[in-house]
Amino acid sequence: MKTLRQIARIPTVVGLTLFLAACVATTTAPPVEARGKSGPIIIQNNRGGNVIEMVQYRNKLAASGRPVEIRGYCGSACTILITMPNACLDPNGTVGFHAPRIPNTTIIPPLVDEIMARFYRNGILARWNSTWKHSLKIQKISAKEYVRLDPQTRFCRK
Repeated sequence: MKTLRQIARIPTVVGLTLFLAACVATTTAPPVEARGKSGPIIIQNNRGGNVIEMVQYRNKLAASGRPVEIRGYCGSACTILITMPNACLDPNGTVGFHAPRIPNTTIIPPLVDEIMARFYRNGILARWNSTWKHSLKIQKISAKEYVRLDPQTRFCRK
């Protein structure tokens, strides 16, 4: 049973968690390159950024109805874009994973890894939960290895 002191702390813990989630990275979702109003949206060499902002960006991209091509390097928060139904992955690309952390620290905030995990599937989700979400160093894999671990992912045409 929770003590009164523990119950009083709950809003503080929740508030701190939300604050930390918003501070995971200092960069914002990058601009996209569009080929006309109906052509694909190109995500090129994206190093990630704030997880919460990337979730919002993902929702906007998914709602656009336009194809999304993830090309070159896709790291950190960018990786949550790969599983969108309208996304494809550059077969020659590289994907990088690491533990979410507060900028310029080694502090891994609570719950942010769970937010990211919602967007992973199959072997990628298993690897995220077992290894990558604990790593402060970027763990890079080829796009081909990504698709091997998550066969639902589609490659982009050249």
